[in-house]
Amino acid sequence: MCGRYVTPEQAAAEREFSLRRSSWHFQARYNVAPSLEVPIVRLSEGGREGLMMRWGLVPFFAHGETPRYSTINARAETLATAASYRAPWRRGQRCLLPAAGFYEWHVAEDGGKTPWFIQATDQTVFGFAGLWDRSVRTDGSEVLSCTIVTLPANPLLARIHNIKQRMPAILERDERDAWLGGDAALAQRALRPYPEERLRAWPVSRQVNSPRNDGAELIAPLDAAE
Repeated sequence: MCGRYVTPEQAAAEREFSLRRSSWHFQARYNVAPSLEVPIVRLSEGGREGLMMRWGLVPFFAHGETPRYSTINARAETLATAASYRAPWRRGQRCLLPAAGFYEWHVAEDGGKTPWFIQATDQTVFGFAGLWDRSVRTDGSEVLSCTIVTLPANPLLARIHNIKQRMPAILERDERDAWLGGDAALAQRALRPYPEERLRAWPVSRQVNSPRNDGAELIAPLDAAE
């Protein structure tokens, strides 16, 4: 799964994803938590568009009301069948969530949890595979929201995220177009665990447990952070 991550600077995201247009405004954040507005990239009129959406998908049928169950992550194995995700999947409402890293928690034998920071060594700014949806409230206002697709973990993430053994779907640069604009079969083939040899990870301070904390010190290796 993915419950916290780091967003890049806006300028870096715009360079990386070659946007045709954008309406987003954001700064780098080091502790992005569910329900926050996050930058996403989607296709619009044949080009890539950058905009902000709520992290935690609000299905179109929910009339703008936040579900009582978690929708921050969508399992790749059930995109076509899960009630909240099958409609946006069928409609091709796929997106990228720009990121510079993410956190997962390792559970020790005594039950203690240590957060780890993970980043790609070959993509300073990368994109999580995501889905988005539009839900309309009874007053006519709309809620645009998104979710991050998750996969079975690669060996590195399985050791770190050792209970659920899941990881976010990080897209290869050359598979972004297939995810955003390809047919369902092409998009599904783009969903593969990122190779462990192209990821690096280290334990960090438990300060990241609180979404009130947000600074570069959160990604410092644990010894330095402590």
